[in-house]
Amino acid sequence: MKFFTATDGTRLAYRDHGTGIPVICLAGLTRNGDDFNYLAPHLPNVRLIRPDYRGRGASDWADHTTYSVPQEAADTIALMDHLGVERAAIIGTSRGGLIAMGLAAMIKPRLIGVCLNDIGPEIGASAIDDIMGYLGRRPVQKTYDAAAMARPKLMTGFANVPPSRWAQEVRIHYREQPDGLHINYDPALRTAVENAGVSAPDLWPFFDALGGLPLALLRGENSTLLTQDTVDKMTTRRPDMHVGIIPDRAHVPFLDEPASLDVIHAWLTDLTP
Repeated sequence: MKFFTATDGTRLAYRDHGTGIPVICLAGLTRNGDDFNYLAPHLPNVRLIRPDYRGRGASDWADHTTYSVPQEAADTIALMDHLGVERAAIIGTSRGGLIAMGLAAMIKPRLIGVCLNDIGPEIGASAIDDIMGYLGRRPVQKTYDAAAMARPKLMTGFANVPPSRWAQEVRIHYREQPDGLHINYDPALRTAVENAGVSAPDLWPFFDALGGLPLALLRGENSTLLTQDTVDKMTTRRPDMHVGIIPDRAHVPFLDEPASLDVIHAWLTDLTP
């Protein structure tokens, strides 16, 4: 784990390993760079950069008003500057994909391409309700083992996931303490999301900002956050986009499924000069 200091003094964590095309992996709302542990072994020929957003993982907690997509995009740019990375590709999972679209609107010449993991310009309302059901709250399970055993029933839409994967997942998402499991992020993230409101701006212009960049899209076939209707609209706008529908997955695919890897590798081929 490495660290750098954002422009407002917040200490932010990141992982940086490998050589080749720089690929920045941006995680979901409550998650961190360890989400890409499953993908990393399948990308031996890239420089994989995996930040933890402020308030998540190993990064410092900050003023909750800074837990926003624009600030997290600014932190990503600051990380690129810190590392001397002039241009990079982005793999954005959920919120990370929103940040990627924002970066395309802000600094498009610094992007090589974007892969969106189960996110698009329209977000299913029922998925937002699901997120608010757990955001900022500790689980009722008290141990890693208990949380892993409960995961198959809680993760609606997922099938054929081995117990070992759920055991890995709970160790990314929680910290086991004597008094039970604690979430691996600042609980004030919930306040930030509530204050931002549930109504999102029109995100289609941000998707259109990706025009001209090699683009890929993954959707869990059971996802309620990214609907097939939205995928169809995105494909109409970008018929050249690599698209993969990942069986037995909801929000979000783990990225090491064969169908996910097929799309990611095809997209990476497009990035090669």
